[in-house]
Amino acid sequence: MRASPTAHNITLYPWVVFAQGLVFWQAIWFLFFQNTLSAAEAILLYVVYDIAVTVLEVPSGYMSDRLGRRITLLTSGLCAVLGTALLAIGSTFAVFALAQALIGAGTAFSSGTGSSLLFESLRAENRADEVEAQELRVWRFGFVASALSAATGGLMAQAFETLPFFAGILTAAIMLILASRLCEPPRETAANPPVSQQMRSLRSALQKSVLIWLFALSTIMYAFSHVIYVFGQPYISAALATRGFEGDAPMISGFVSGLMMLISVGTSVIAWRLRQRFGLAAVLLLAFGIQIGLITVLALTNTVVAIAFLLLRMVPSSLSTPFVMARIQPELSSDMRATYLSVQSFVGRIVLAGTLYVASLSVSDAGQMPYAELRAILVWYITAGVVGFTALAFAARRVRLET
Repeated sequence: MRASPTAHNITLYPWVVFAQGLVFWQAIWFLFFQNTLSAAEAILLYVVYDIAVTVLEVPSGYMSDRLGRRITLLTSGLCAVLGTALLAIGSTFAVFALAQALIGAGTAFSSGTGSSLLFESLRAENRADEVEAQELRVWRFGFVASALSAATGGLMAQAFETLPFFAGILTAAIMLILASRLCEPPRETAANPPVSQQMRSLRSALQKSVLIWLFALSTIMYAFSHVIYVFGQPYISAALATRGFEGDAPMISGFVSGLMMLISVGTSVIAWRLRQRFGLAAVLLLAFGIQIGLITVLALTNTVVAIAFLLLRMVPSSLSTPFVMARIQPELSSDMRATYLSVQSFVGRIVLAGTLYVASLSVSDAGQMPYAELRAILVWYITAGVVGFTALAFAARRVRLET
């Protein structure tokens, strides 16, 4: 018996995410920009990416809710192909900035849309109770792809520095082809609802205490995860320089990124048991606490041994992202589901971009980032993290997080 279109979505969507996760340049982009331009410009290029995502985050969610999940994912794939191609052939800040803007647009158009498509397909198949398990499955597909591409991307860069970007063009094109085979899932509300109705639904969602708590947690965890991501590469380079291995930084950064993804996938195997035993709030706060701890380690030492702690960078994601998405989805209606998720991402990116911009002002323009500058930046993030963790822990007592 042939599967229904929505059942086909449930089967195919993890492979869309797998292709999306094959970002071969993820572990070497900062090193590449730093060597081609400067450390300060490398940070600013990430800010360009984040601003592009931020500007398009809410419009892309609105597009998804109005025009459909499939067309929005196709737009995401097309932007990723064009942006990666510019990274492969570019050599100036202007070209790299345009590339980062296009890749940021691709991220914005997929943000919230894929998860909405999955949940609505599950509901159409009367399988909405599987949402946590399916979100965890999709998450594993994406991180296995990230692990494979990070390790191989580091090796590619060691041989030819732009090879990871050329490989990324191919995988972005594969994602685009797979997304074209998805179907539009049915909705529980009418298609193309009035804007006023969408805004009322969104305003109502933002007044729910459980969504407010998860919104705040997701915002700060997004920023902290990307702080480690952005500064992890110059940290590895600085640590290797103390042993005379800075020339191997791209390859080692790739292997570190690959191993961190695999460790995170392994953690996801026990994540469900931890969530069932200790509850959602405890697991989410544990995830955030690990992020603060990792940044603290990076601020305390720049020895090669400390690189081992970077292997835990994505563990917090395995303990939080699938469960947060699964808890949010039933609270939302289809006329603003992707819009809400986009607003959530929008705020997280504003916070990250703002703090990174401030950080770039304290970084020297020439050459690689000194460890002393990196440590001074990280201390401010640690302070903010401790304050945020304390506030969330107290607020969790008054919020009904469990369904």
